[in-house]
Amino acid sequence: MSGTFYGLGVGPGDPELITLKAWRIISQVPVIAYPAANGKDSLARKIATPFIPEDVIELAITVPMRREREPAKEAYDEAADAIARHLDDGRDVAFLCEGDPLFYGSFAYLLDRLAEKHATVIVPGITSITACAARIGRPLAARNDILKVLPGTLDAERLTAEIVNADAVAIMKVGQHFEKIRDVLRKLGLAERATIIEKATRDDEKITRLSDVPDGERPYFSTILIYQGGEAW
Repeated sequence: MSGTFYGLGVGPGDPELITLKAWRIISQVPVIAYPAANGKDSLARKIATPFIPEDVIELAITVPMRREREPAKEAYDEAADAIARHLDDGRDVAFLCEGDPLFYGSFAYLLDRLAEKHATVIVPGITSITACAARIGRPLAARNDILKVLPGTLDAERLTAEIVNADAVAIMKVGQHFEKIRDVLRKLGLAERATIIEKATRDDEKITRLSDVPDGERPYFSTILIYQGGEAW
């Protein structure tokens, strides 16, 4: 019999936020795969480290972080082939994903390549935006509020239009787009109402009001939460 392919959300950073189901699967599967952006250490693997058996087979999937799509497509094709070989030999494979497997996660690209021919089980995980809301102690949205999740990669015009028509906003993929995002929020008069959470739930977490971030500083691994609705918390 062929093995089962698992997509496991391991949460935003704190290993204690991994679900019991993900923990159980990690501790039992013979093969564990995980993304390693540009060949660097894998955050997903780091989060799950306390639960990974010593004798497990590990597959580090090197994914090039580039604007061009082709290098990443080739990497996922190769990764899918490597995982499929284990599955065809009857070994279960768990792919570790930061946050949730299907929320801006690289697992989606492997799912598209493998699910048709292999039994697949997806275990959801805690997303960065829910973790960030918990860390600042403020609801993402309430009652009839409209919450928008926006990638920071959008151009300034589209980003502005989306923010204007929302009560609450979570901006992800901030990184190298931080200056553009801050300029948009300043023009909209929202810098004082925006909070940036860097490395949420990790030991080196940092929470800052956007207006207090010094010019020239560029927070990475961060999410920006904004609330401009009518609810009084």
